[in-house]
Amino acid sequence: MSFNALFMAHAPDANPDDVALVETPTYKLYSVAIKNQAEALATARKLVDEKGVESIILCPGFSNKDIAELDEAVGEGVGVSVSRGDAPSNACAFKAMQREGWMH
Repeated sequence: MSFNALFMAHAPDANPDDVALVETPTYKLYSVAIKNQAEALATARKLVDEKGVESIILCPGFSNKDIAELDEAVGEGVGVSVSRGDAPSNACAFKAMQREGWMH
């Protein structure tokens, strides 16, 4: 038996079928990039149902509305958390995303 978690992040060229797995005897961490909220909802539901995900960690790009929709979609038995950075950390990430053409 293991604790199963999912990390989801946004990427403009994401393929939600590409799921990475980090695994120990007691922990499985699935990681996937998605393009939009529709993909996030479908991916979360799928991995909760198929892989027994019990906790979802989201990148800072998810809005409060997105988080609420995900929470509703996966049900009460699954925790939903968001990783947020401080202003300097967010500025570093934003600069890197701009450099890679994520924003115009």
